[in-house]
Amino acid sequence: MTDVKSTNNPLFLREEELRQAIELLFFAYRDFTAGPDQILKDYNFGRAHHRVIHFVGRNEGMTVSELLDILKITKQSLNRVLSNLIKRGFVEQRQGEEDRRQRCLYLTEEGRKLEQKVSRVQRELVANAFREAGGDAVAGYRKVLTGLIDEEQRDRVMRRVSKP
Repeated sequence: MTDVKSTNNPLFLREEELRQAIELLFFAYRDFTAGPDQILKDYNFGRAHHRVIHFVGRNEGMTVSELLDILKITKQSLNRVLSNLIKRGFVEQRQGEEDRRQRCLYLTEEGRKLEQKVSRVQRELVANAFREAGGDAVAGYRKVLTGLIDEEQRDRVMRRVSKP
């Protein structure tokens, strides 16, 4: 039997309950990405493009290094996706104002339209699930997801996620 303990709230979960939670996470992710996948397919884009558009849209002017740090992918992988997005007019790259060696990223008007189109599907899905679950469940959901983030990265991620 697997047990999960917290000093404030002891919780004992059987292995089967943990497996069910993992499986639900897989199914939820499948359905969370299905709508955006359909939209992105029309542009011949995939999930990597979606992630870049999402994070650049949420962090206008971010550097390529910051994006690499968020995505935890190789420079080569990012370069392939980013080059495609730039060439097709969804993202633009500008020199940093303070450090001209920096490459800062911005969504173009077309990039903003695509980001809105894709994120609208996911916002509606999440909003409906939150309404059905209720306030306490939403707070619990945030705690669980936060707990899944690497402990060393957690504070930094939460600062980024919590910004308006």
